[in-house]
Amino acid sequence: MYKIRVILDTKEDVIRTILVENSLNLEELHFTIAKSFGFEGQEMASFYRTDDEWNQGEEIPLFNMAEAGEGIAMQTCILEETLPIENSKLIYVYDFLNMWTFYVDVIEISSQTRDDLPKTILNVGDLPKEAPDKEFKAENFGDQEDIDDEFGHFDDDFDFNEY
Repeated sequence: MYKIRVILDTKEDVIRTILVENSLNLEELHFTIAKSFGFEGQEMASFYRTDDEWNQGEEIPLFNMAEAGEGIAMQTCILEETLPIENSKLIYVYDFLNMWTFYVDVIEISSQTRDDLPKTILNVGDLPKEAPDKEFKAENFGDQEDIDDEFGHFDDDFDFNEY
């Protein structure tokens, strides 16, 4: 049995702790997490492998989008294989139009079995009405002045009316 803490990426504390069977696949975990936060689970979603500092890695999509079935999907990823030890982590993104982003952390693995799983055992905070804004920044690759100095002369030397 896995005890998993799921935290919404927002300023307010919105946390769910769920108990699930270790044989669960990630598609079933997706539905369990969505339901625990009040979603129906009908939107596209992905899990992302991550390291201890929550750096996003390989995507595990809801459906295999690769040609000839070569890619991975939630249905083929079993919990005990994907998150084999305590403190294993995933990032979960639900509904790509709104980008609800959650941090998924295995806080305990036990050999106990229960008949009432999956089950939400801790419910802290309420889901906001709208998904928190995500700010995506690209690295700065130099100043605009550098680009103008290097390529700006093309505008001056070219007569667009000739063509």
